Amino acid sequence: MKILENTALTYDDVLLVPQYSNVDSRRTLSTQAKLTKEITLQIPIVSANMDVVTESEMAIAMAREGGMGIIHRFLSIDEQARQIERVKKAESFMVEDPISMTTMHTVGDIKKIVAETGSGGILILDEAEKLAGIVTTRDLLFEHDDQKPITELMAKKVVTASPNISLSEAENLLHQNRIEKLPLVNSEGRVAGLVTLKDIMKITQYPKATKDSRGRLMVGAAVGVRDKEMRRVEAALQAGADCIVVDIAHGDSHLEIEMVQNIRRHFPKAQIIGGNVATADGTKRLIDAGVDAVKVGVGPGSICITRLVAGSGVPQLSAVIECVAAADSANVPVIADGGIRHPGDLAKAIAAGAQTAMIGSLLAGTDESPGMIMTRKGHKYKASRGMASREAAIDRNRKEGNDLTQEEIDEYVAEGVEAAVPYRGKAREVLTQLIGGLQSGMSYSGAHSLKEFQEQAIFVRMTGAGLRESGPHDVETLG
Repeated sequence: MKILENTALTYDDVLLVPQYSNVDSRRTLSTQAKLTKEITLQIPIVSANMDVVTESEMAIAMAREGGMGIIHRFLSIDEQARQIERVKKAESFMVEDPISMTTMHTVGDIKKIVAETGSGGILILDEAEKLAGIVTTRDLLFEHDDQKPITELMAKKVVTASPNISLSEAENLLHQNRIEKLPLVNSEGRVAGLVTLKDIMKITQYPKATKDSRGRLMVGAAVGVRDKEMRRVEAALQAGADCIVVDIAHGDSHLEIEMVQNIRRHFPKAQIIGGNVATADGTKRLIDAGVDAVKVGVGPGSICITRLVAGSGVPQLSAVIECVAAADSANVPVIADGGIRHPGDLAKAIAAGAQTAMIGSLLAGTDESPGMIMTRKGHKYKASRGMASREAAIDRNRKEGNDLTQEEIDEYVAEGVEAAVPYRGKAREVLTQLIGGLQSGMSYSGAHSLKEFQEQAIFVRMTGAGLRESGPHDVETLG
């Protein structure tokens, strides 16, 4: 047994010391950051891989705002892959594999596909698999004869373009011809893609969106550490996942190390995030195993009770600082996971050296998180829970076809709780507040980039009285 002499600190124990600043406007400050060695984000925020936080809707919202979402692993392998595919198809300059049907189909056939996919237009191919026409939802709107051949309804004169068309050329063609769909046809007359007005509008609407080399929104996928999870890794990568998060509460373990090594061996180009750890030694072991980023945080989450149940953990600010020191020499980014309740906490986490932060509870209360809005005593809430809670364990086993016995339920030691989090509106509104606070923190330190922020930041410890002084006091707040 030994006792470490240094006092470990968390976000509420410190403040950033204001310094001389030549910043004219916080809005001009860059918040670009590395999520992994190869993935760059425009905002340093990742939504947590929790079943009450991130599925496709949240991942789409996160990527559009310049961050990224990590689809949780408590889904079947096929369903997780479908969630990833939804994100990848949500936005792109060119749809590479547009939905198509043949001239042999009926109006009813087309309606069914439109209802299932949400597509606004279906390309119609002839027997030689060449473009014969196009049907849009507008064409179907007042057509009630489902048995009518689609050839009687489709538009036969279709404006097309080459697969090599540029974005500006596509915009001009759509505008000149007053159309919303532009099929891309190769020299053989076969469909090679589709450009839509809706997708082009999204590009201009979300200029900071996190996109891959093909113009698709980026998304991550969480996996477990058991051997069978290699099937999940393969399916996620085939569906288009841009990074894999090896998800385990105690990342400094042989199970985590072996899984990371296994993924690296079978998928050498995959971007792998490992964690969670809270020490320099744990960080080094993950880096040696082959990770591209390290997730830091044992017990700081608002619905995590690991520290109370297991008596284990490290206060988050100290954990981040220690892990960053170990990761810097290997040029591996650190993700601060948990403990962020206010925008100022995000500023402190980044100033301490984390490249990005993973957010759970703050996003769990938004429209894009899974789950229904509930009303209690006149206020709106959404349900949240730790992934080590008893309820999450029961659901997880049920989805895997393993119903727990009452004895197993009674003996389960939960390290998370169920809770109701305040309803917070759109995820974009939460992200705006977080990034605004981060940029304000940068401004007070005279920093124009996150790298400058980390180089110039000075922390000062404060007492409980200082913490009370930091919030509203001696007044009665309204609302």
